[in-house]
Amino acid sequence: MSETYAKRLSAILLDAVTDKDPQMQEQVCGALCDFGESKPAEVLSACEEHLRLHEKLAHPYRTIILRAMEIVVSNHISELDKDTARAIILLASNEMTKVKELVSDWQQAASSVLVAVGRRFISSVMEELLSKFQPGLLPHPCTVHTLASLSVSNVFGVVPFLTSILSTMLPMLGAAKHDSMKVVFCCALQRFSESILEYLANLDQAPDPTVRKDAFASDIFGAYDILFHQWLQSGGAKLRLAVVEALGPMSHLLPSEKLEEQLPKLLPRVLAFYKKHTETVHVSKSLGQILEAAVSVGSRTLDIHLNSLLAALHAQICVPVESSSPLVMSNQKEVLRCFTVLACCSPDRLLAFLLPKLDTSNERTRVGTLQVLRHVINAAAAQMEVKKPVILSSMKLPLLDTNNKVKRAVVQVVSAMAHHGYLEQPGGKAMVEYIVQQCALPPEAEIQKLGADSEALAADSVRAISVSTLYLVSTTVDRMGEVLWPYLLEFLVPIRFTRALSPLCRSLVHLAQKRQEAGAHAPLIQYNGNVHLPSPYAITTRLLAVSSHPYVGDGRGAASLRLLNVLHQDIHPALGQRWVTAIPLLLEHLDEYSEETLSQKEWEEKLLVFLRDSLAVVSDNTWVCHLTLEMCKQLPNYNGTPLEKNFLYKCVGTTLGAASSKVVRKHLRELLETARYQEEREHEGLACCFGICAISHLDDTLAQLDDFVKSDVLRKSAGIFNLFKNRSESEANKVRSALILCYGHVAAGAPRELLLARVEADLFWNMSECFSTKVLGIKVETQDPALRLSLVQSVCMATQAICSSAHSSSFHLSRKAELVAQMVEFIRAEPPDSLKTPIWKKAMLACTYLVTLEPALEEQVQADLIHSCLHRVMAVLPEPEEGDSPQEVSAAPTVGGDPQESLYLDTVQVLKDLLTSLLLWNMTPLGLQVMLEHLSPWIKSPRGHERVRAVGLSACLLQFFLQHLQISALVPFHNLGLLIGLFSPRCADLWPATRREAVSCIHSLLYLQLTCVGFSRDYQDDVAEQLLSLKDGLVHPDPAILFHTCHSIAQLIAKRLPPDHLINLLLTLFESLGDPDKNCSRAASVMINCLLKERGNMLQEKVPEIVSVLRSKLQETQEEHILQAAQHSVFALATHHCASVVSNLLGSPLPFDSHTCTLWRALALEPGLAAQVLGLLLEKISKDVLFEESQAFLLSSTPDRVATLLPLAATCALHEVASAPASGPAVLELYPQLFVALLLRVSCTVGVQPPRQLQAKERRSASSGLASRSLEPCSSAVDALQAVLVRGGNEDVVQCMELDGGWQLLRTSAGHEEGVTRLASAMAKFAGPRLPLVMKLLFTTQSSMYEVQRVTSTAFLAELLSSNVVNDLMLLESLLYNLMARQKDTSARVRRLVLHGLANITLGSPDKVQTHSPQLLTAMIGGLDDGDDPHSLVALEAMVGLARLMDLVDAWDLHAVLLHIAVRIRPFFDSERMELRSVSIGLFGHLNKACRGDCKDVFLEQVVGGLVPLLLHLRDPHAPVVTACRFALRMCGPNLECEELAAVFQRHLQEGHDLHFGEFLNTTCKHLMRHFPDLLGRLLSTSLFYYKSSWEDVRAAAPMLTGFLVLHMEAEQRPQVDLEQLLTALQLLLKDPALKVRLKAVKTLGRLVKFA
Repeated sequence: MSETYAKRLSAILLDAVTDKDPQMQEQVCGALCDFGESKPAEVLSACEEHLRLHEKLAHPYRTIILRAMEIVVSNHISELDKDTARAIILLASNEMTKVKELVSDWQQAASSVLVAVGRRFISSVMEELLSKFQPGLLPHPCTVHTLASLSVSNVFGVVPFLTSILSTMLPMLGAAKHDSMKVVFCCALQRFSESILEYLANLDQAPDPTVRKDAFASDIFGAYDILFHQWLQSGGAKLRLAVVEALGPMSHLLPSEKLEEQLPKLLPRVLAFYKKHTETVHVSKSLGQILEAAVSVGSRTLDIHLNSLLAALHAQICVPVESSSPLVMSNQKEVLRCFTVLACCSPDRLLAFLLPKLDTSNERTRVGTLQVLRHVINAAAAQMEVKKPVILSSMKLPLLDTNNKVKRAVVQVVSAMAHHGYLEQPGGKAMVEYIVQQCALPPEAEIQKLGADSEALAADSVRAISVSTLYLVSTTVDRMGEVLWPYLLEFLVPIRFTRALSPLCRSLVHLAQKRQEAGAHAPLIQYNGNVHLPSPYAITTRLLAVSSHPYVGDGRGAASLRLLNVLHQDIHPALGQRWVTAIPLLLEHLDEYSEETLSQKEWEEKLLVFLRDSLAVVSDNTWVCHLTLEMCKQLPNYNGTPLEKNFLYKCVGTTLGAASSKVVRKHLRELLETARYQEEREHEGLACCFGICAISHLDDTLAQLDDFVKSDVLRKSAGIFNLFKNRSESEANKVRSALILCYGHVAAGAPRELLLARVEADLFWNMSECFSTKVLGIKVETQDPALRLSLVQSVCMATQAICSSAHSSSFHLSRKAELVAQMVEFIRAEPPDSLKTPIWKKAMLACTYLVTLEPALEEQVQADLIHSCLHRVMAVLPEPEEGDSPQEVSAAPTVGGDPQESLYLDTVQVLKDLLTSLLLWNMTPLGLQVMLEHLSPWIKSPRGHERVRAVGLSACLLQFFLQHLQISALVPFHNLGLLIGLFSPRCADLWPATRREAVSCIHSLLYLQLTCVGFSRDYQDDVAEQLLSLKDGLVHPDPAILFHTCHSIAQLIAKRLPPDHLINLLLTLFESLGDPDKNCSRAASVMINCLLKERGNMLQEKVPEIVSVLRSKLQETQEEHILQAAQHSVFALATHHCASVVSNLLGSPLPFDSHTCTLWRALALEPGLAAQVLGLLLEKISKDVLFEESQAFLLSSTPDRVATLLPLAATCALHEVASAPASGPAVLELYPQLFVALLLRVSCTVGVQPPRQLQAKERRSASSGLASRSLEPCSSAVDALQAVLVRGGNEDVVQCMELDGGWQLLRTSAGHEEGVTRLASAMAKFAGPRLPLVMKLLFTTQSSMYEVQRVTSTAFLAELLSSNVVNDLMLLESLLYNLMARQKDTSARVRRLVLHGLANITLGSPDKVQTHSPQLLTAMIGGLDDGDDPHSLVALEAMVGLARLMDLVDAWDLHAVLLHIAVRIRPFFDSERMELRSVSIGLFGHLNKACRGDCKDVFLEQVVGGLVPLLLHLRDPHAPVVTACRFALRMCGPNLECEELAAVFQRHLQEGHDLHFGEFLNTTCKHLMRHFPDLLGRLLSTSLFYYKSSWEDVRAAAPMLTGFLVLHMEAEQRPQVDLEQLLTALQLLLKDPALKVRLKAVKTLGRLVKFA
């Protein structure tokens, strides 16, 4: 391509620079850079020319062009020729100095261009710069700045010029008047000095190794003289700071004698800047350079100024460091660098200055001093070596500091000391102890608040860094092993170091393992008279105690166990083999669980087993005695952690179990005397200790308890004068409470063979003595709740132990009645309606065990026990109390969270066990009835939570009775009807749980009856088992389904209920009609009706009684369901006067009231009568006018449709009749007529208003404030249709429509067609045999005068073709014939539905498609050519149908019309309607799929023509279009005869995979250009069409396609490209309002470099 084109392309890009959007400007800059990658010289020339010719171009745009030039130059500096470089240098120099004012971005960009060119053409650049850097004339600031930047970027090239530059610059310094210019000179001097120093440091690589520092010394000193003595004195703040920055590197170039001479003045002036400037990092950096220079020449001046230096630097290090301020952080690093210099030259004076600062009261001073001390310990280790004792001694006061920041700094200092051998010195152990103390810091609830001059630091962060330090020092510093071992062991036992246990154990384990590796058989702990080391017993006790709660304290349980494992040889030599296997198993258990999932009880039991096994392995009484003594000694240490103390008590009990009798008695007595009885939490631990000890030492344990009970401890309140000594009484109660609990645990732990002989005399008697006191010889029972709970728990444990004995069945408990009465009293004493303590649960559990023992309880005692327990448990309130639906209410109580809920559930379970235990004493039907009579008031309770609990208990009792009933002879079950009547209404309870349990009760009762009459217990009754399958129906919230299920239950009951029980059942159900739960009342009426129907022939003698009951119920209430139940018995009145009854009922006011509806439903109770009624109603619906049209307003364009009254009333009546369950046979008889009539009725009432009379009635009701039920004609028809379907046995159709939302669609004008379609689908699926007659009636609607009826019938018939049922019923031919006959219908909706139906044959009868393919294709193509549809909906349906038919029609028939279809659908690719685009593109994909073979060569032209639209519509804003394009392109791939391209389409365009459009388009264009080079021109011209697309994303994709095509084209393809047209189009896109379009256009322009 000619040079002219390259210039034009560059000009277009350069013109686009003026776009207002910054992102667009960046893209243009990038495009210029891309262009420059291939044509650097041309781009640079174009940029240079553009800037030169457009002098008035604003500087922001000039900046962008200069930035692009800099990038191109930097990347292609080696390719530039001298002429181009010269032109660029002149341009950049001119741009940089065009204006005298400083315009930073513009001039900086120009300067950067010069610096970039200077990397290669340094001579030319320096020549240009030096031409503007003439002696006697003040240069432009940017010239000086560029020289400075060049000196840094090209050190070896610039430094040789610096002697002349400095000599020229020196006189200019005096001529500079403005601070800004002086700042530039300062920066230049700084950069020059740094460049010289770098040059001198790398002389071995320098081009001139003869360069020496002396060559610059005089000029630098001259400049220094001006900067220091003039500018630093009079300049502004910015200038003074620039001077200080420059003086740092300049000081290294000053002559030694001059530097020594200037230091006395220089150092104070630099230090003074700390007081004048807030950002001091540059001052600190410069000061460090000056100090280094001074030290390098051996200056003595530093000694004079050392104090002031130290003071100033220390003040800087004490500035608070903010994480958000990197400048402050950098300043501190530079300050520490200065301290390093001073530490190396004057360590003594530095420490003399620092160490006294540790004693100051200022927090920042202490923290800063410690920070410096840590730094010099690390950075000046050699100089500090002899100062170790002094430094250690100075740390005494910081170790006592309580400030968290100081603590953290001290920990860091100690860490540094550890690495440099300080802790091995005397006093080093104090540092170790300090670290351990910080590891034991308690967690702080909240961070300290920020003060005015201090910052907050959480104690946790101090602890965290201490933990980390201790572990690192232990594991990484080898020399610390001798310091830390065994010293760290001293911190294990003291309680104040508890929080440090986890890190301590980890460090000790590591140290011990290292020592084991060094000496495998030597003892790890060498006491050697060291009294501070803990004994093996102390270590064992401590580590076991803290392991009881293993996840507390950073997982100290696992760490403690690992330490125990390592120390096994030192604990006892015999433990090694046992612990090596046992402790890893414990650790594995901890790994399997978390703190939330670990069972504490199970874990403690594992630890106790571990301890018990260890004691057995040791088998040394002396060792056991020492261990026991240590455990008892450590008990007081855990007063603050009761959970661990309780576990330690258990350990004491376990250890005593292995000790001798003498030791046991001694320690048990001590435990009783030293226990903290005022702490109730300690009672459990003490009791567990005695219980565990009793396993091996029952006599000794009981003896010590008896002695203690008889001692004076419990006699403090024995006299009447002590009754008012509340404190002593309270304390005595706590002692008694603990002792009672001890007796309970002793009973639980005692060997069963010894327990029965001692339980009454030694245990229950002592419990009673401890529980009550005597005043003047009168036994007085305490009211203390804790004491009661202890007694209940102990009785429970003791009775449970008795029951678990092998001889419990023969054991006679003489105190049984007394104990039961005591428990009942406790239960009654608790406050009702709440559950706050486990007394109920424990007392009932105790009663459960007591009940099983001999002798039997009296009936009244049993009744009192049952009543008390039920009264308390049933009345506990649920959550929530009111306001929520029953389905969402839990029967569990609301008492404060999960623990209380668990307590309640446990209490209910105990109550069940108690009742079943009582039932065992009278396993007869009478005994069962007595038990259920206790529950009866709760079963009928108005409160739902009480009912659900009572019915649940009843189910449990019945199931238990059934399982344990032993029948040796036939036993009459007289109360069967009564009990079934009690539970039957509960099958419809508001609470779902009550319903399910009620069914279980009935199920058990039926089996009890069968068992009583002689059936075996394992007999499976089909009828009774059906009850269980009905439970699911009871869960459904729909009342109709619920009551239908109740009806089914009643049917099953009727089948198995003996005749003599029927009247009792009915009378009980009649009473339930007044149940406070309305659902149960309705269920009773349903069951009454069912029983009357099923078993009424047996009630001839009882009819008067039944009628009397019905009459009384109607007098009591006018409830609708009760009215239904009564009127059901008299429905026969209408059998003789059907027409008259129907006529009169139709005259009832609409909408029908409840009584009228009841009458209608009553007419359906007999099939013959129901058929007559339905026939009359059909006649009224079909023969009368369906609606009237009237114009509501004179100006209204469309008339309103108003329903006529008689058909509407008939529809409502038909719904009521069909709603009755008994109408099923009649509905089946007239099913086709009913279905078609109601379906057409629905179609004609969509959008139709109620009759005028009803509208007026509703308005009157609204104005009077009365509620009135509105009557929608369409809704009434839909309801009637649903009822017919249900009664016709097609509940599945109704449910399917309900789930799919089909009924709601039927009611709306917009969704009516879809609703009809879903109805047809459901009918085909669930009601296939009904369809032939239904279709026959629908065929007759082809000539209906109502378009809506034709549309509805067509939609229904069309959908049937999607099911195979029409083929199975041999209806396919007639259905196709009827639909094709409707193709000429005047309604476009009908014609569209016909096409939809014809296409449905692919779903229902795909094997028949080829047979009818000519007719089907003809119909579809006719739809494509339908000219009477302005919205192309028929054409849309035709395309959808063709896509569905494509794979099934005859190939020969399809090939004949393939091209015609492709040509016809092509205009729809770019349709404004999304549906037309997506369907037409999808059909195009199917056409490609179908044409593979003989016709693909003919079709290739269509594929090529559609390629660009398909690629670009991948960016269509609508997902369906994108999906269609993916499919179509995958299908096009094979027809293009390019395997690579087809593979690309398959790989990138799979459904569900994310598409990287740019990558995909790039790859596609690469293969297109490789395999179809001749298509370039055509593809480009097609893509240009989409430059004007109305969709932004497509418009942006079009230039992308152009760019990628150009990117991959070859040189020989250039003639195919109309560059003029392409450039013009892209130029227009640069003005597109959408940013993304402009960005893509610029990107494409950058790719057109190939034509340059």
